[in-house]
Amino acid sequence: MKILVTGAAGFVGKNLVETLKCAADGRDKYHTLDVDELVVYEYDKDSTEEELDCYCSDCDFVFNLAGVNRPKDDKEFMEGNFGFASTLLDTLKKHGNTCPVMISSSIQATLIGRYAGSEYGKSKLAGEELFFKYEQETGAKVLVYRFPNLFGKWCRPNYNSAVATFCNNKANGLEITVNDPSTELTLVYIDDLVDEMFEALRGCEHRCDYDEDGQAVPDTAGKYAYVPVSHTVTLGEIVELLDSFVAQPSSLMMPAIPNGSFAKKLYSTYLSYLPKDKAIFDLKTNADNRGTFTELLKTADHGQFSVNISKPGITKGQHWHHTKWEFFIVVSGHGLIQQRRVGVDENGNPYPIIEFEVSGDHIQAVHMLPGYTHNIINLSDTADLVTLMWANELLEQGRPDTYFEEV
Repeated sequence: MKILVTGAAGFVGKNLVETLKCAADGRDKYHTLDVDELVVYEYDKDSTEEELDCYCSDCDFVFNLAGVNRPKDDKEFMEGNFGFASTLLDTLKKHGNTCPVMISSSIQATLIGRYAGSEYGKSKLAGEELFFKYEQETGAKVLVYRFPNLFGKWCRPNYNSAVATFCNNKANGLEITVNDPSTELTLVYIDDLVDEMFEALRGCEHRCDYDEDGQAVPDTAGKYAYVPVSHTVTLGEIVELLDSFVAQPSSLMMPAIPNGSFAKKLYSTYLSYLPKDKAIFDLKTNADNRGTFTELLKTADHGQFSVNISKPGITKGQHWHHTKWEFFIVVSGHGLIQQRRVGVDENGNPYPIIEFEVSGDHIQAVHMLPGYTHNIINLSDTADLVTLMWANELLEQGRPDTYFEEV
């Protein structure tokens, strides 16, 4: 299968092309296509007419992502969006190639509400109409996608994406301006868009029509195609999330980022703009003659992670908790974990000690049981014992729920 991607060096084009390449050579086990071979033709503004002619002669699918977003003159909208679309379709016609063609349009093509009178929207609408006419004339399958605001890695800041600009500025310590925090944006994440492009390649694109307010209405027989996963958020919510990401290295608090959530996608986008000096940060280490203890990561409702290093022969712990519990995971060294239920049994005898010999050579997780005093002993005479620790709750200085008692 030979796929032509125009606008291949742009934001959407680059993400799609790199995913196609990974699918082509087997690196991507999710984005798979039932084809013997996958070839990607990359066409962009620096490509030649001869290359376009060659690609159009034998391609099996076209993603037309080329377009103009920020011209010096409004007339360039029509030239860049409508004009190139005409050239592309004429070249396909020249070779009698009626392969499926996808066009990247915009929700602004509705010319509804704040998009009324938009020269950009007019050029996109003209491109749509050109493609629908081409479909009628040739019988080729045409997929018209009206994208809302897009975001994700590799999106150029200070261009046509507020999210890219906000992420870039927050990551680099620059100011951002928000005139109205309640302004809502409908956003599509680049990975969700690429997923839909693969559905289009499989002939399983999602279809829709648009209502009088310009909202996509799912319809299997719809005139348009659309990305079924989108997020509606306010500018204020975006800034609030970004501020929590900026604060994470100092607070260690990881915001809630559920799978599929806007927050998760925005965090990945924000990180892609970090400069080198912010991609690394120091952690506070508490050190004494026994070794060190360093908190790594905290969450609001899923506890916290820490790393404990015990010097040779050292015993740490010797305490118990009412409700708090932990996992101890030795990742390097050789140690012994001991636990004993607090109090005495029905005969007045101390409860027996239970022991777990652990090693970085066989990584295991050991529960520190509520109501059991516990310790961890470095059995080595020469090597440090390194233990990853997870606690089910954050440490409250006023109520640490920690009580000294030797095992």
